[in-house]
Amino acid sequence: MAIPRKNQSLQDWITQQWVILFGRQIDRKEHEWLLGPFGNTNGIGVKFIDQLAEKEQLTIDKKQKDKGLIRSINDLNLSGSDLEKLSDDVIDFYENTANYSFDLKVKWNPIFKFFGILLKILFSNRIEQLNVPIENIKDSKALKSEIIHLRDTKTGEVKRTIWLRTFITGEVVYSGVYETCKIPSAQTCIKAIFPLPNGSATVILIPSVGKNGELILESSGKRFGDSGFYFLLNDSRGNIWAKYIKSFEDKLVATSLDGRIAAVQTMTLWNLKVLKFEYNIEKLHTIE
Repeated sequence: MAIPRKNQSLQDWITQQWVILFGRQIDRKEHEWLLGPFGNTNGIGVKFIDQLAEKEQLTIDKKQKDKGLIRSINDLNLSGSDLEKLSDDVIDFYENTANYSFDLKVKWNPIFKFFGILLKILFSNRIEQLNVPIENIKDSKALKSEIIHLRDTKTGEVKRTIWLRTFITGEVVYSGVYETCKIPSAQTCIKAIFPLPNGSATVILIPSVGKNGELILESSGKRFGDSGFYFLLNDSRGNIWAKYIKSFEDKLVATSLDGRIAAVQTMTLWNLKVLKFEYNIEKLHTIE
């Protein structure tokens, strides 16, 4: 019987065993579209960036401007008509994310707020990852956003893109690796990988364009291999396991509005709204 690795916290071991019991073992080559970096057991947070660079023999580029979540909007393989509709401001944001500042509003569904508190107590504070604010934030200017590229030491090519979001207190909100992938249907998606101890929480989102030029990213598949939310695990024997969470959905809509970007992200579970983020995103006038 497969079991998680030893020498880690009991909470992590139990959740990893759940992935093994209710998920499936996957093949690295066949499921390359799903894979990404895994975290260590000594916390994620900022230290993960140095660990990943060392493991993959990459150089950390912390240049503060002109770096995006994606290299080019063309990497999303949108149709010609969608590209024509898509707002130039939204394109610039995704290609030059580091050139923007963020204000954030957070709204919990009271029904699920207890689970957010439990997540924070059992996991988030300890592993420095997925640290969603518990209190509803109405006007926060405390969110710091940083795009970090990991480059090939010889060619200079960007191999990994990390979006690190922290509060001014230093508390890590998210540390995620972003890239594109093709799911089995051949649809190009954005893949957001949030490293966890010996595994990851990975969200795969299908891009589309709305009638007003907004970019819509949605994870709402029906079965394994679709867009959606996946837990991945590296067990004690080095085998990879994955659990697809069909009931959890994530939708983000980024719209150009009066010279800024307004983004709304809604997370639902069993078709019930769990959490809503509203981002006010503005381009920095002066960038060092």
